[in-house]
Amino acid sequence: MKILLIATAFTLVGSCATPSYTQKIEALKESIVFENPEKVSSYSETITAEALSVHVHTLASKEFEGRETGQAGFDKASRYLKDFYIQNAIPSPLGGDTYFQNIPEAYFNDSSPSSQNVIAYIEGSTHPEELLIISAHLDHLGVADETTFYGADDNASGTAAVMMIAQAFMSAKNEGHGPKRSILFLHLTAEEAGLLGSHYYVKHPIYALEHTIANLNIDMIGRIDPHYEALQNENYIYVIGADRLSTELHYVSEAANAQFANLELDYKYNDDDEANRYYYRSDHYNFAYRGIPVIFYFNGEHKDYHKPTDTPDKINYPLLQKRTQLIFATAWYLANSEHKLNTNKL
Repeated sequence: MKILLIATAFTLVGSCATPSYTQKIEALKESIVFENPEKVSSYSETITAEALSVHVHTLASKEFEGRETGQAGFDKASRYLKDFYIQNAIPSPLGGDTYFQNIPEAYFNDSSPSSQNVIAYIEGSTHPEELLIISAHLDHLGVADETTFYGADDNASGTAAVMMIAQAFMSAKNEGHGPKRSILFLHLTAEEAGLLGSHYYVKHPIYALEHTIANLNIDMIGRIDPHYEALQNENYIYVIGADRLSTELHYVSEAANAQFANLELDYKYNDDDEANRYYYRSDHYNFAYRGIPVIFYFNGEHKDYHKPTDTPDKINYPLLQKRTQLIFATAWYLANSEHKLNTNKL
């Protein structure tokens, strides 16, 4: 996750808790029903701690040299993702074996050589023009003074989650249960340099942004922060942004959690005046800035954040599995519901 703050803010308008408003909310909550929940559970179970561990250990290994944007380690990680998608027959929206959205060196203001976002895609069966984006940044801090910054939580955890969610959706499609809406699996470069990979994507989208229904962004979901360590409670995830642009998205997230994950959804970092301003500090913000509803999934900072000690052995893989399954269930609803997500804020 990017450590620098971005000074832009939205002006948000809330609604008073009048009887009419309460009735609208209750009607909205009652309308969110998962059809065929057994299928959601079945495909969710293909997301395993063991497979997540393999991907995190690979991406956060010494071979990948901290995955710094524009460097050899990042390119190796990009090829690892490309090979994964080819092996699982998950296509590219760019055609053939072109899974890279190339970004020229000039775009990085001399901070990096040229780089690439890595993109895979499953076309929807009923509303293919409507697009859900599931994202995570692939880059980290590289090597400094011969010390590797492994970035296991930041953000091999999120990268592995996107890979496994894609694999689960492809398994469903192969068995005749593909999503009704299209899904783009977006692995972003240069998040640590200032959200540059996502900024490039929204300036040069593969599909028109007006058809993008939501962005689910995953950045650091494999660890437990000091607050929850002190409580001896690992069963949580911070949810940021879900209600900022779409009231329905917030309740979809709540419903998915209640039915399939039963995590504690912690909203403290979603407050408008929250001092860390996490809402502005990961790739989802470039989508939110353009009016696309977002959820940012986050486990909070810990003592190894942006340090060489952020290593794969410290990831809680059963917890990473559970959090990934929550995101999968949320994505399943958004991709398969009878109606397109309502982007209004009640």
